[in-house]
Amino acid sequence: MSDVLDQITPDEATHAPKPAETAHWRREDQGGRITLWLDCEGTGTNVISEAVLRELDTLLDEAKQAQPDVLVIRSAKPGGFAAGADIDGFADLRGEGAVEMLKQGHAGLDKLAALPFPTVAVVHGATLGGGFELALACDHRLGVEGVKLGFPEIQLGLHPGLGGTFRLTRLIDPVAAMQMMLTGKSAHDRKAKKLGILDALVPERHVDAAIDAAAKGKLTRDNGGFKATALRTRAARSLAANRMRSESERQAPRAHFPAPFALIDLWEDHGGDPQRMQAAEIASFAELLDSTTAQNLIRVFFLRRRLKSGAGKDDGIAHVHVIGAGAMGAEIAAWSAMQGKRVTIEDVKLAPLGDTIRRAAKIYEKKHLSGIEARDALDRLMPDPDGLGRARADLVIEAAPEKATLKESIYAELTNVMKPGAILATNTSSLRLADLVDAAPDPALFAGLHFFNPVSSMPLVEVVSHDLASDATLDRLAAFTAGIDRLPARVTDYPGFLVNRVLAPYMMEAMVMLDEGHDKVAIDRAALAFGMPMGPVTLADQVGLDICLEVARSLNAGLDVPVAETPDWLAKKVEAGETGKKAGKGLYDYESEKSPKEPADKPDPAIIDRLILPMCNAAVECLRKGVVADAETADAAVIFGTGFAPFRGGPLHYARVRGDVPEVLARLEKQHGPRFAPDPGWDDFG
Repeated sequence: MSDVLDQITPDEATHAPKPAETAHWRREDQGGRITLWLDCEGTGTNVISEAVLRELDTLLDEAKQAQPDVLVIRSAKPGGFAAGADIDGFADLRGEGAVEMLKQGHAGLDKLAALPFPTVAVVHGATLGGGFELALACDHRLGVEGVKLGFPEIQLGLHPGLGGTFRLTRLIDPVAAMQMMLTGKSAHDRKAKKLGILDALVPERHVDAAIDAAAKGKLTRDNGGFKATALRTRAARSLAANRMRSESERQAPRAHFPAPFALIDLWEDHGGDPQRMQAAEIASFAELLDSTTAQNLIRVFFLRRRLKSGAGKDDGIAHVHVIGAGAMGAEIAAWSAMQGKRVTIEDVKLAPLGDTIRRAAKIYEKKHLSGIEARDALDRLMPDPDGLGRARADLVIEAAPEKATLKESIYAELTNVMKPGAILATNTSSLRLADLVDAAPDPALFAGLHFFNPVSSMPLVEVVSHDLASDATLDRLAAFTAGIDRLPARVTDYPGFLVNRVLAPYMMEAMVMLDEGHDKVAIDRAALAFGMPMGPVTLADQVGLDICLEVARSLNAGLDVPVAETPDWLAKKVEAGETGKKAGKGLYDYESEKSPKEPADKPDPAIIDRLILPMCNAAVECLRKGVVADAETADAAVIFGTGFAPFRGGPLHYARVRGDVPEVLARLEKQHGPRFAPDPGWDDFG
């Protein structure tokens, strides 16, 4: 095989067929260099699976026999090096099965690390989790511009499990390494080079020269200096570990998120001894894998994948036209352009169009686009004050203020202007599509596309159907949503659709509790203790009390069982201009107060039940009414649309595990009124 490959040019070798004995790797021999190309079969993204590591083990044995000048590991996938470990492969493993799988993986990477000749990982794009750990087992790491490296395992209730804990803390400043693992944040190209993760950061055209330099020992590396050496003593690590525990407790309490604390313990106890830390890493990972938190977070991972995989691929949408350059319209336009769509955006005023371009530039900077990528995205985003894009777009997204008459007047202007087959989607969050559809140019080509604010951070989009919308329209909108890297949740027309119907009781019940004399800080801190990303009082201020009032009135006009009645003082606050954070004053006075960020140590369970159980009740109602197809989609939409405590698996999963929600709701109904009445759907919910 190697004799044949030696006669092939580099370009031909890169595209040579895989050897029969490997499904996920290709070997390329070029003189004294062996390159192993990771190319997972049947997928556009590499993952580190048991099969990948087993095949690598065999290839490493062959390489050791060949004794090359350098062994290079690269990815053949254009999108990135590897997205992480194959979660399907370990999600159901427990106990000794998990330990044995981890030991086998470690043995393979240890073999790579022990090879007697230089080894180089050339990484590009996403290099995460197990892929990052594979790169860390090499002597050198060369980054192609745009690479990002990180350990997102903490988001699954885990920590790195294939050597990342001891290899990264030995390679760079241990505190910086721990912060990467504890937060799950990625280090993008220049930051990774500055930290010392990468030995070189080069454009693709310079990769070969950088490999040659690594092979000849010409790449220098900072070993972390005095700080890294000092933190190899137990006493120094203990001081740093205590600070990390305090910070982790503020961000994610140990009771709900054991993984950060397990990682800190691991490093504090064994950070000075890589072999002991390796053994402890395996045991700790296996124990965490069996935890309720990890199992629920892994479930959320599969829910995310389920939403995206059901979207289809062909949307037929190249040009998007957005009507309305307010905060939502601007974000939709900027995000769509970033994802490769050609976008025009119009508004009745010129100033918001200029603001849209400035907002887009900030989003692109925050998302770490290179200068060329940001320029190209901005070139695709065109202010269109004359609305010329209306006639050319494949999709028109109406993001005008929430007034039915205004939206209807816009739809009237679009009649006979939009090109045949073009879709009109409304971003309304509070109006029924049934009340708007008669004004649409073509009801079959009209639907809802409900984004969440800010679009650049919130992954969910509700694709809202109505009785006259065609299946093809809904399929195209779901595919469009997935194509711009958002998660489509298909729902039917209903007051608040799904997410706002479930979220509204959370905020509205807090208003009633304030009216009863409850302390707003205590309410918010109880919600944070449950695991919500933001307390309901703070959330109401963030959303805007004027919008909360409007949503509450809209819901109460259309629901069988209304949400809590808004107190009279809330309307008076809105009339006085105290609409929340955007006004500097709402339920909190932002000149003199700060909303709480830390959860309560001992939250009042009665407060939590009043806030959370109506959300569960509303989710069951939506399931019974067919607003959403199944419980999994409902849980996914509420998690990704509201941030509902992901480690609890979603409101319906939480209710199923808890087991007593209908009974507690019945008691709350007796105490506080019919808004807590258990939905009839509980009878069929198991």
